[in-house]
Amino acid sequence: MVRTIALLIGAGFVFVLGIALFGTVSTAISDPAPETAEHEFHLHPKDAHLPSAGLVGKFDRQQLQRGLKVYQEVCAACHSLKFVSFRDFGQLGYSESQVKALAQAWPIEQPSVNPDTGEAATRKNIPSDRVPSPYPNEVAARAANNNALPPDLSLMTKARHDGANYVASLLTGYQNQPAELLRKFPDAKTPTGLHYNPYFANLNIAMPPPLTSDGQVTYDDGTQPTKQQMANDVAAFLTWTAEPNLESRHGAGLATVIFLAIFVFLTMGAYRNVWRGVKH
Repeated sequence: MVRTIALLIGAGFVFVLGIALFGTVSTAISDPAPETAEHEFHLHPKDAHLPSAGLVGKFDRQQLQRGLKVYQEVCAACHSLKFVSFRDFGQLGYSESQVKALAQAWPIEQPSVNPDTGEAATRKNIPSDRVPSPYPNEVAARAANNNALPPDLSLMTKARHDGANYVASLLTGYQNQPAELLRKFPDAKTPTGLHYNPYFANLNIAMPPPLTSDGQVTYDDGTQPTKQQMANDVAAFLTWTAEPNLESRHGAGLATVIFLAIFVFLTMGAYRNVWRGVKH
């Protein structure tokens, strides 16, 4: 008796769910949601062709050093790298003395306390320090950016779909709103204080164009600093900050695939050898 009642209740529950599902599907077919400007004009990131991309990708140390310079001179004024220490830059090919000099010359100093007065102060960076934030707290960051909070860039390429390509495309994607967009969606005009960028999720971003012209950064290795080159270089650098062990992970993955291929071959050989006198 109890089982029968439970079955009836379960059947009724499934029936109600079926009706709800049918109603949802029929409504979606008969009265689909209207298209939005974001859906129609949002663009997928372009391929930046970074050396680190792909299953066996590797970092280009020269490119990473160029990307660090772009971050230091263009991005560091607004965006932090709170999960990166100065000593980590040794992985980019810098010597210990170069890392120390880089930390000392960093334009933003470490927050500290004056030992004599107990008041807030700053000090020069040392290699063991994390890269300092340009703002003392979130309130100050929002106050300086029209209430928009500049995100930390340490893990940005992992936090966004197709992260490295997204960063490179976003930095070079600023443009005027297309006339077709305003014709089809008159209410989608970019608000004052925002900037149109088709690679951003809702098309309008609070960050002004950070890369404004070719030659904005001077590279030590003589590479031509076009806007696209600078965007690609800082995207490569942020790929490294998000996953500094990428090369070892790729190497381990390749070794695993080779091991499994050899193991499968040996297993098949052993199987045939064991059963060759029994199975025909």
